[in-house]
Amino acid sequence: MEPAGGLVRDLRNPYRIDGASRNGRDRQLDNQSPSFGSRRKRGAYGQAIGRSRGGRTTKIHALTDAQGRPHILLLSPGNAHDVVMAPALVAAAGPVSRLLADKAYDTNPLRALLADKTIEPVIPSIRRRRPLIAYDVHAYRQRNVIERMFCRLKDFRRIATRYDKLARNFLAGVILAATLIWWT
Repeated sequence: MEPAGGLVRDLRNPYRIDGASRNGRDRQLDNQSPSFGSRRKRGAYGQAIGRSRGGRTTKIHALTDAQGRPHILLLSPGNAHDVVMAPALVAAAGPVSRLLADKAYDTNPLRALLADKTIEPVIPSIRRRRPLIAYDVHAYRQRNVIERMFCRLKDFRRIATRYDKLARNFLAGVILAATLIWWT
């Protein structure tokens, strides 16, 4: 007996006809075992929700132009490192002459990717890197533009609190807010 559409099925006993379980006991939940997940809600990572120090969070990764208008927006779980999304941002960016980023993006693979695409990295070195890699200090002062964009984005309550369960709905709200930021 196949359910309509074939999308839902009973994993315990797909051929069960009445409420009785396989072994004759009449129980509502005949399989009392721990869930498949390891202390997390199943599918939370796929919905860009991750556990960090502050609780369940989502990170918004963005690329902006020199005026602070958002061009590319991506989501990741809050427990994922920032540099994980950097190759996707650079690939979607198109022609870029320089990339301003904070110390979290100071990795050799990202610097190699930027060198392959002839993009000048304006990324300060982390303290433990020896020798330190030089960067343009005057150009790095313009990094506050993206911080101001995130502040304008967080003015929207829907973005600051993430009431949406699904990542696609939250990203749609972020894109709507970014569109309003673009016009103002």
